[in-house]
Amino acid sequence: MRAESDGTWNDPDSVRQRFAIRIEIAIVLTITFGLSGLGAALSLIDSALAPGGVGGRTVALNASRSTHSLIDLLYQLLGVLRLAGWAALGLYLLWRSGIGPKAVGLARMRLRADVSPGLALAAIIGLPGLGLYLVAHAMGFSVTIVPSSLEEHWWRLPALLLSACANSVAEEVIVVAYLLTRLRALGWSDNSALAASALLRGSYHLYQGLGGGLGNLVMGLIFGRFWQRTERLWPLILAHATIDAVAYIGYSLLRGHISWLP
Repeated sequence: MRAESDGTWNDPDSVRQRFAIRIEIAIVLTITFGLSGLGAALSLIDSALAPGGVGGRTVALNASRSTHSLIDLLYQLLGVLRLAGWAALGLYLLWRSGIGPKAVGLARMRLRADVSPGLALAAIIGLPGLGLYLVAHAMGFSVTIVPSSLEEHWWRLPALLLSACANSVAEEVIVVAYLLTRLRALGWSDNSALAASALLRGSYHLYQGLGGGLGNLVMGLIFGRFWQRTERLWPLILAHATIDAVAYIGYSLLRGHISWLP
């Protein structure tokens, strides 16, 4: 229940607390996905202005950073660590305010409540998402996405799996659990908070083109509403990790064997 119902919504302490939450959200999003969204928007504009337009641009999601195998591996692990740090920051800030991981849906994982819905969500989002990408790419609204351009090192598949898990944890903790919890504390309605979360998710995928942005916006609406109704985060993390792992590892194994893969 909102504090205004008992006359405390506008008291000085409540006003200061809401102001602090707004500042905190701005800082977290600047460090994490908000800044990524602005960069992705600029990337989309740059792609549109380049010769060949958006459809002529290729983007590698997991690219080699060095010609030396060990250094390249360390670069990949640093990327994983950065994403894990983002997730840890969101969970820590919630914990400092009295909201522990269990309260945002990270209680002990259960097969029926978490794993089964997670796999179902992966299928619901992943299969239509692939179709949307293929249609958008054929129409020139999407860049050519290369899920992995890593060289064939011994650590390639484990690194891709770690990357999928890190992306999943960071996005679902920050964009769903953290942001929706904080917006709820500010008095936002569920629908308004859901729209903000989904728009944020869509924004930092705009580097993939309009198709990628739209597809992830829809994903954000579905994931956000699921969390609002169940307050369980594990299914979203599992679904997201499954989608990314299938894309990254599947592409690495099938590249050169299927004609429509770039």
